[in-house]
Amino acid sequence: MSVDVPAWARDAVFYQVFPDRFAASPRVPKPGPFEPWDALPTLHGYKGGDLLGIVDRMGELVDLGITALYLNPVFAAASNHRYNTYDYLAVDPLLGGDAALRELLDEAHARDIRVILDGVFNHVGRGFWPFHHVVESGAASPYRDWFYLDDDVLAGRRRILHQDHLAPEQGPRGYRSWWDVPSLPKLRIENPIVREYLMGSVEHWTRFGIDGWRLDVPADIEDPTFWPEFRRRVRAINPDAYLVGEIWHDAPEWLTGDRFDALMNYPLGLAILGFIGGPHIDRAIAAGQADYRNSLVDLDGHGFAERVTRGLTLHDPATAAVQFNLIGSHDAPRARSVMGEDLVRLRLAQLLLLTLPGTPSIYYGDEIGMSGGADPDCRRAYPEHVDAVGREHRAFVRDAVHARRRHAALRRGGVTVLATTGRTVILERVAEGRRAVVAVNAADQSCKVVVPEGSVDGLRHLAALGIGSATVAHDRRSIGFGPRSAIVLVDD
Repeated sequence: MSVDVPAWARDAVFYQVFPDRFAASPRVPKPGPFEPWDALPTLHGYKGGDLLGIVDRMGELVDLGITALYLNPVFAAASNHRYNTYDYLAVDPLLGGDAALRELLDEAHARDIRVILDGVFNHVGRGFWPFHHVVESGAASPYRDWFYLDDDVLAGRRRILHQDHLAPEQGPRGYRSWWDVPSLPKLRIENPIVREYLMGSVEHWTRFGIDGWRLDVPADIEDPTFWPEFRRRVRAINPDAYLVGEIWHDAPEWLTGDRFDALMNYPLGLAILGFIGGPHIDRAIAAGQADYRNSLVDLDGHGFAERVTRGLTLHDPATAAVQFNLIGSHDAPRARSVMGEDLVRLRLAQLLLLTLPGTPSIYYGDEIGMSGGADPDCRRAYPEHVDAVGREHRAFVRDAVHARRRHAALRRGGVTVLATTGRTVILERVAEGRRAVVAVNAADQSCKVVVPEGSVDGLRHLAALGIGSATVAHDRRSIGFGPRSAIVLVDD
């Protein structure tokens, strides 16, 4: 099957927003009090961010160079994360409702910014109206076959027990849920009525004007025909829709043209963090997330280069060009905190994120160096006032984003490894007849690295992207690095 990815995704720079935590607009009515905005987040608390808050800050995103938004779930739900949907056809009133999404899409599209939504179709919330119907009516409910109910429940011998905590004598809950979390009943996708309800919801929002979907835990949907049908029906409405699957490991079988265009590229993100953080990785912070605890390892320059090269060779070049690259998300500790709260290391990691093949995504607040451990700490509210250090860091990220957009060789084409020594890597990118070299020293010591003859000839230094002290020798045969430093060279 041929690979058909949306052309716009090759050049996009995403910004991921957790809607409750980015910005709150006074135009969205508030039904009651929220947690203090600047207090540390709690597992169940709300800050009151909304979609019109994003609209109000759209100018800042344009200035940063963002060309696409990925929004965590926006549909009605009874949690701050909204991965427990109770109405797939309604935007949560706390976020401003359908009208707020309409305004956000219109304002974004007017600025050539695409918007993709988070789709959660494996499981729902306890408040999902068909599940509530089963709670109230038991085996008599016509929605009983929408879920995986125990035989005793289907036979009417007992009711389901959906409370968070059950005494042993109460017996089993009576229904299947995602990871055995009682608040997340699993949908019976093979039921054609359930399937059509979900597909109809997907078609509704695609017609509404969104530009694609990020799909939550797609591997947990056991029906192998669901995602190919999903793709066909979405693409029938919007042939340029970008479809991203949340799979945390290398899984090229998902990217052969029949399901997704990209996966969330956690393997690359972990490689970047392992290379830049190295011995400075805060293992206590990393331990808060299972994949980080098990897969985040210290990498030298050679090991990092191997990870990058392997990731690219796993996929068709068109797919590799739109892999959803990231070093942070709502499900992982903040990159800054993982690397020992070191802003210089964060800057080095972001430089790699924004100059490697694929479609980079900046998790809200990483551009100003926000800190945070595992969920819920990685979901802190974006500060109402950014301090001087944060503004300086944002200026660097802005320069890197705009450089990527300006120079074809920083956003397209593959990667050639020119040299690796210790904790240093030098990479070359070529696209559209243009060249770029990205050289990074993640070590705490200075070093000099010899480069292949002619590899940096005719290239100029992008001063705005320089980190620490790194210079090309007068004879153009080597690059000298200070501790924790980087240099970017381009020919246009």
